[in-house]
Amino acid sequence: MVKKEKIIVQGTEISIISGSKNDYISLTDMAGYKDELEARVVVSNWMSTHFTLDFLGIWEQIYNPNFNRMEFHTLKTEGGRLVLTPKRWIERTNAIGIFSKAGRYGGGIFAHKDIAFEFGSWLSAEFKFYLIKEFQRLKEDENQRLSLNWNLQRTLSKVNYQIHTSAINQNLIPKMLTKAQISYVYSSEADLLNVALFGITAKEWRDSNPNLKGNMRDYATLEQLVVLSNMESINALLIQQKYTQAERLKQLNNTAITQMQILLNSKTIKT
Repeated sequence: MVKKEKIIVQGTEISIISGSKNDYISLTDMAGYKDELEARVVVSNWMSTHFTLDFLGIWEQIYNPNFNRMEFHTLKTEGGRLVLTPKRWIERTNAIGIFSKAGRYGGGIFAHKDIAFEFGSWLSAEFKFYLIKEFQRLKEDENQRLSLNWNLQRTLSKVNYQIHTSAINQNLIPKMLTKAQISYVYSSEADLLNVALFGITAKEWRDSNPNLKGNMRDYATLEQLVVLSNMESINALLIQQKYTQAERLKQLNNTAITQMQILLNSKTIKT
Protein backbone atom coordinates (compact mmCIF):
# COMPACT_ATOMS: atom_id res chain seq x y z
CA MET A 1 0.00 0.00 0.00
CA VAL A 2 1.39 3.40 -1.04
CA LYS A 3 0.82 6.42 1.21
CA LYS A 4 1.41 10.08 0.44
CA GLU A 5 2.41 12.30 3.34
CA LYS A 6 3.91 15.73 3.89
CA ILE A 7 6.34 17.30 6.32
CA ILE A 8 7.37 20.93 6.80
CA VAL A 9 11.10 21.68 6.88
CA GLN A 10 12.09 25.28 7.54
CA GLY A 11 8.88 26.54 5.97
CA THR A 12 9.12 24.24 2.92
CA GLU A 13 6.41 21.63 2.39
CA ILE A 14 7.92 18.33 1.27
CA SER A 15 6.00 15.33 -0.08
CA ILE A 16 6.86 11.77 0.90
CA ILE A 17 5.68 8.59 -0.82
CA SER A 18 5.80 5.64 1.55
CA GLY A 19 5.55 2.00 0.45
CA SER A 20 5.66 -1.21 2.45
CA LYS A 21 9.47 -1.07 2.72
CA ASN A 22 10.83 2.16 1.23
CA ASP A 23 10.21 5.88 1.54
CA TYR A 24 10.78 8.33 -1.32
CA ILE A 25 11.12 12.05 -0.71
CA SER A 26 10.41 14.78 -3.24
CA LEU A 27 13.66 16.34 -4.46
CA THR A 28 11.58 18.88 -6.34
CA ASP A 29 10.04 20.11 -3.10
CA MET A 30 13.43 20.10 -1.37
CA ALA A 31 14.99 22.07 -4.24
CA GLY A 32 12.28 24.69 -3.73
CA TYR A 33 14.08 25.60 -0.51
CA LYS A 34 16.89 26.95 -2.71
CA ASP A 35 15.08 28.02 -5.89
CA GLU A 36 11.36 27.38 -6.16
CA LEU A 37 11.13 28.43 -9.81
CA GLU A 38 14.07 26.35 -11.07
CA ALA A 39 13.76 23.22 -8.91
CA ARG A 40 14.67 20.83 -11.75
CA VAL A 41 17.79 22.88 -12.54
CA VAL A 42 18.83 22.67 -8.87
CA VAL A 43 18.43 18.87 -8.90
CA SER A 44 20.35 18.59 -12.18
CA ASN A 45 23.19 20.75 -10.85
CA TRP A 46 23.49 18.48 -7.81
CA MET A 47 23.49 15.34 -9.95
CA SER A 48 26.09 16.81 -12.30
CA THR A 49 28.94 16.46 -9.82
CA HIS A 50 31.27 13.49 -9.74
CA PHE A 51 30.80 13.14 -5.97
CA THR A 52 27.01 12.77 -6.42
CA LEU A 53 27.49 10.42 -9.36
CA ASP A 54 29.71 8.17 -7.25
CA PHE A 55 27.17 8.18 -4.40
CA LEU A 56 24.27 7.32 -6.73
CA GLY A 57 26.32 4.55 -8.33
CA ILE A 58 27.21 2.96 -4.97
CA TRP A 59 23.56 3.07 -3.85
CA GLU A 60 22.34 1.43 -7.06
CA GLN A 61 25.01 -1.28 -6.97
CA ILE A 62 23.90 -2.23 -3.46
CA TYR A 63 20.12 -2.15 -3.94
CA ASN A 64 19.50 -2.58 -7.67
CA PRO A 65 20.37 -5.97 -9.22
CA ASN A 66 19.51 -4.63 -12.70
CA PHE A 67 21.78 -1.61 -12.45
CA ASN A 68 23.69 -1.05 -15.71
CA ARG A 69 27.25 -0.80 -14.44
CA MET A 70 28.74 -0.47 -17.91
CA GLU A 71 26.71 2.67 -18.63
CA PHE A 72 27.58 3.98 -15.18
CA HIS A 73 31.28 3.54 -15.97
CA THR A 74 30.76 5.25 -19.34
CA LEU A 75 29.10 8.23 -17.66
CA LYS A 76 32.00 8.56 -15.23
CA THR A 77 34.63 8.52 -17.97
CA GLU A 78 32.90 10.66 -20.61
CA GLY A 79 34.90 13.72 -21.58
CA GLY A 80 33.69 17.27 -21.12
CA ARG A 81 31.45 18.73 -18.49
CA LEU A 82 29.16 16.26 -16.74
CA VAL A 83 25.52 17.16 -17.28
CA LEU A 84 23.16 14.71 -15.64
CA THR A 85 19.37 14.86 -15.25
CA PRO A 86 17.11 12.33 -13.52
CA LYS A 87 15.71 11.22 -16.90
CA ARG A 88 19.15 10.67 -18.41
CA TRP A 89 20.37 8.84 -15.31
CA ILE A 90 17.37 6.49 -15.25
CA GLU A 91 17.37 5.75 -18.99
CA ARG A 92 21.06 4.98 -19.18
CA THR A 93 21.56 2.96 -16.00
CA ASN A 94 18.11 1.49 -15.13
CA ALA A 95 18.34 3.34 -11.81
CA ILE A 96 15.60 2.85 -9.21
CA GLY A 97 16.77 5.21 -6.48
CA ILE A 98 15.32 8.23 -8.31
CA PHE A 99 12.13 8.46 -10.34
CA SER A 100 9.93 11.13 -11.89
CA LYS A 101 6.24 11.27 -11.12
CA ALA A 102 3.89 13.04 -13.53
CA GLY A 103 1.12 15.30 -12.36
CA ARG A 104 0.51 18.95 -11.73
CA TYR A 105 -0.20 18.28 -8.07
CA GLY A 106 2.02 15.81 -6.27
CA GLY A 107 4.28 15.24 -9.26
CA GLY A 108 8.02 15.85 -9.48
CA ILE A 109 11.32 14.10 -8.89
CA PHE A 110 11.41 11.65 -5.98
CA ALA A 111 14.39 9.87 -4.45
CA HIS A 112 14.90 7.14 -1.87
CA LYS A 113 15.40 8.67 1.56
CA ASP A 114 19.13 7.75 1.56
CA ILE A 115 19.62 9.77 -1.61
CA ALA A 116 17.30 12.57 -0.50
CA PHE A 117 19.30 13.06 2.71
CA GLU A 118 22.46 13.32 0.61
CA PHE A 119 20.77 15.95 -1.55
CA GLY A 120 19.84 17.74 1.67
CA SER A 121 23.52 17.92 2.62
CA TRP A 122 24.28 19.61 -0.69
CA LEU A 123 21.48 22.13 -0.16
CA SER A 124 22.38 23.02 3.43
CA ALA A 125 23.68 21.23 6.52
CA GLU A 126 20.99 22.96 8.57
CA PHE A 127 18.27 21.97 6.10
CA LYS A 128 19.42 18.33 6.16
CA PHE A 129 19.39 18.31 9.97
CA TYR A 130 15.77 19.48 10.16
CA LEU A 131 14.76 17.24 7.27
CA ILE A 132 15.99 14.17 9.14
CA LYS A 133 14.35 15.30 12.39
CA GLU A 134 10.98 15.86 10.70
CA PHE A 135 11.22 12.56 8.83
CA GLN A 136 11.98 10.71 12.06
CA ARG A 137 9.08 12.44 13.80
CA LEU A 138 6.76 11.32 10.99
CA LYS A 139 7.92 7.70 11.28
CA GLU A 140 7.61 7.73 15.07
CA ASP A 141 4.04 9.01 14.75
CA GLU A 142 3.28 6.24 12.26
CA ASN A 143 4.73 3.58 14.55
CA GLN A 144 2.70 4.91 17.46
CA ARG A 145 -0.49 4.80 15.38
CA LEU A 146 0.31 1.25 14.28
CA SER A 147 0.92 0.24 17.89
CA LEU A 148 -2.38 1.75 18.99
CA ASN A 149 -4.14 0.05 16.09
CA TRP A 150 -2.52 -3.29 16.97
CA ASN A 151 -3.63 -2.99 20.60
CA LEU A 152 -7.14 -2.07 19.48
CA GLN A 153 -7.28 -5.05 17.12
CA ARG A 154 -6.01 -7.31 19.89
CA THR A 155 -8.70 -6.05 22.28
CA LEU A 156 -11.41 -6.45 19.64
CA SER A 157 -10.12 -9.93 18.92
CA LYS A 158 -10.52 -10.87 22.59
CA VAL A 159 -14.05 -9.46 22.67
CA ASN A 160 -14.95 -11.23 19.43
CA TYR A 161 -13.52 -14.47 20.82
CA GLN A 162 -15.84 -14.27 23.83
CA ILE A 163 -18.79 -13.55 21.55
CA HIS A 164 -17.77 -16.41 19.28
CA THR A 165 -17.36 -18.81 22.20
CA SER A 166 -20.78 -17.87 23.54
CA ALA A 167 -22.35 -18.41 20.12
CA ILE A 168 -20.68 -21.82 19.80
CA ASN A 169 -21.85 -22.92 23.23
CA GLN A 170 -25.38 -21.82 22.41
CA ASN A 171 -25.56 -23.38 18.93
CA LEU A 172 -23.24 -26.40 18.88
CA ILE A 173 -23.91 -28.04 22.23
CA PRO A 174 -26.84 -30.43 21.67
CA LYS A 175 -30.19 -29.65 23.28
CA MET A 176 -31.70 -31.97 25.84
CA LEU A 177 -34.27 -34.05 23.96
CA THR A 178 -37.94 -33.87 24.89
CA LYS A 179 -39.92 -36.88 26.07
CA ALA A 180 -41.71 -36.95 22.73
CA GLN A 181 -38.45 -37.12 20.81
CA ILE A 182 -37.12 -39.87 23.07
CA SER A 183 -40.29 -41.95 22.69
CA TYR A 184 -40.37 -41.58 18.91
CA VAL A 185 -39.24 -44.68 16.97
CA TYR A 186 -36.56 -43.83 14.37
CA SER A 187 -36.28 -45.90 11.20
CA SER A 188 -32.46 -46.14 11.23
CA GLU A 189 -29.65 -46.13 13.76
CA ALA A 190 -28.01 -43.32 11.75
CA ASP A 191 -31.01 -41.08 12.42
CA LEU A 192 -30.91 -42.07 16.07
CA LEU A 193 -27.37 -40.64 16.26
CA ASN A 194 -28.39 -37.58 14.22
CA VAL A 195 -31.18 -36.73 16.65
CA ALA A 196 -28.98 -37.35 19.71
CA LEU A 197 -26.29 -34.97 18.41
CA PHE A 198 -27.94 -32.56 15.97
CA GLY A 199 -31.53 -32.68 17.25
CA ILE A 200 -33.02 -33.52 13.82
CA THR A 201 -33.23 -36.40 11.37
CA ALA A 202 -31.51 -36.52 7.99
CA LYS A 203 -34.81 -35.82 6.20
CA GLU A 204 -35.62 -32.87 8.44
CA TRP A 205 -32.17 -31.42 7.66
CA ARG A 206 -32.64 -31.87 3.89
CA ASP A 207 -36.08 -30.25 4.03
CA SER A 208 -34.60 -27.27 5.91
CA ASN A 209 -31.58 -26.95 3.57
CA PRO A 210 -32.82 -27.68 0.02
CA ASN A 211 -29.95 -25.72 -1.59
CA LEU A 212 -27.14 -27.56 0.18
CA LYS A 213 -25.49 -30.65 -1.27
CA GLY A 214 -24.65 -33.74 0.74
CA ASN A 215 -25.96 -34.34 4.25
CA MET A 216 -25.73 -32.69 7.65
CA ARG A 217 -22.58 -34.61 8.55
CA ASP A 218 -20.78 -32.96 5.63
CA TYR A 219 -21.35 -29.61 7.40
CA ALA A 220 -20.51 -30.77 10.92
CA THR A 221 -17.66 -29.26 12.91
CA LEU A 222 -14.57 -31.24 13.84
CA GLU A 223 -15.83 -31.50 17.43
CA GLN A 224 -19.19 -32.83 16.28
CA LEU A 225 -17.53 -35.47 14.09
CA VAL A 226 -15.35 -36.61 17.01
CA VAL A 227 -18.39 -36.96 19.25
CA LEU A 228 -20.34 -38.71 16.50
CA SER A 229 -17.58 -41.30 16.14
CA ASN A 230 -17.61 -41.92 19.91
CA MET A 231 -21.40 -42.22 19.91
CA GLU A 232 -21.30 -44.91 17.23
CA SER A 233 -19.14 -47.08 19.47
CA ILE A 234 -21.27 -46.39 22.53
CA ASN A 235 -24.48 -47.16 20.61
CA ALA A 236 -23.06 -50.51 19.48
CA LEU A 237 -22.38 -51.47 23.11
CA LEU A 238 -25.86 -50.36 24.21
CA ILE A 239 -27.45 -52.47 21.47
CA GLN A 240 -25.49 -55.53 22.65
CA GLN A 241 -26.72 -54.85 26.19
CA LYS A 242 -30.34 -54.95 24.94
CA TYR A 243 -31.21 -51.33 25.73
CA THR A 244 -34.36 -50.07 24.04
CA GLN A 245 -34.12 -47.39 21.39
CA ALA A 246 -35.61 -44.79 23.74
CA GLU A 247 -33.10 -45.68 26.48
CA ARG A 248 -30.20 -45.55 24.03
CA LEU A 249 -31.32 -42.23 22.61
CA LYS A 250 -31.46 -40.66 26.07
CA GLN A 251 -27.97 -41.91 26.97
CA LEU A 252 -26.52 -40.90 23.61
CA ASN A 253 -28.00 -37.42 23.92
CA ASN A 254 -26.49 -37.02 27.41
CA THR A 255 -23.15 -38.25 26.06
CA ALA A 256 -23.28 -35.77 23.15
CA ILE A 257 -23.99 -32.86 25.49
CA THR A 258 -21.21 -33.80 27.91
CA GLN A 259 -18.55 -34.47 25.29
CA MET A 260 -19.34 -31.33 23.24
CA GLN A 261 -19.07 -29.20 26.37
CA ILE A 262 -15.67 -30.72 27.16
CA LEU A 263 -14.34 -30.27 23.62
CA LEU A 264 -15.60 -26.71 23.18
CA ASN A 265 -14.26 -25.55 26.54
CA SER A 266 -10.88 -27.29 26.38
CA LYS A 267 -7.93 -24.91 25.82
CA THR A 268 -5.73 -27.90 24.96
CA ILE A 269 -8.10 -29.05 22.22
CA LYS A 270 -8.27 -25.51 20.78
CA THR A 271 -4.47 -25.34 20.67
